[in-house]
Amino acid sequence: MTGAGAASGNPAEAGAMTRTAPLKTAVAGLGIVASLLATAPASADDCITLADFARDPVGAFPPAWKVRKDEGKRVYSVQDAGGRRVLRASADDTGIQAALQREWNLDDYPILSWSWRPVTFPRGADERTGANDSPLAVYLLVPHSKIRGPKAVKYIWSERVPVGTQLSSNGGLTQVLVLRSGPPSPPGQWVDERVDVLADYKRLFGERDTPKPAGIAVLTDGDDTNSRSEGEYANFRACKR
Repeated sequence: MTGAGAASGNPAEAGAMTRTAPLKTAVAGLGIVASLLATAPASADDCITLADFARDPVGAFPPAWKVRKDEGKRVYSVQDAGGRRVLRASADDTGIQAALQREWNLDDYPILSWSWRPVTFPRGADERTGANDSPLAVYLLVPHSKIRGPKAVKYIWSERVPVGTQLSSNGGLTQVLVLRSGPPSPPGQWVDERVDVLADYKRLFGERDTPKPAGIAVLTDGDDTNSRSEGEYANFRACKR
């Protein structure tokens, strides 16, 4: 993954990825266990839909989403997966984020929920190093600076970095948590996530006030490893606790 800004197309990813000190990583491991909630589905009344792709044309880039470079529209497309609309990402030596502008009340709906599955892990990737590519990444975006970009909590599915590892990039503006590591079992299995993104944001940035989110984003990238990276996303929701 490259730096942020107009050159890379990833507003929440400027600068090299850095690993936190061992003590901080251990604390992050405890925090991520607390933030990973039970995956039992919440009722419809308890959640608001952020993106489910149900009305988006199959085979096309979802019109409500944005990329900072047009080539990103070739990376992400809506597909039908067994009757389920999903966002398919296929990145060949590229790293371009796709973002959805959407505001909601985090005090009322602090849980971010989605489904995902990796398809192809980028060759030799390790998010702790310069080979910082992932088949799947989901962001909460919070407005911060027109020059430096937003603050972000980034959840990733890594091939080899241990679950609970905390990383940072973009001068600390992007805080990264490893939610999953290694291939799913069985292969091709969808995994449903429910994270307390408000609690994670406050803990990672040391803030007490509830922010107003600007939206969410995804990133499937293979630019640092010069390889192919693929994954699928579905059913983004904000939910009550």
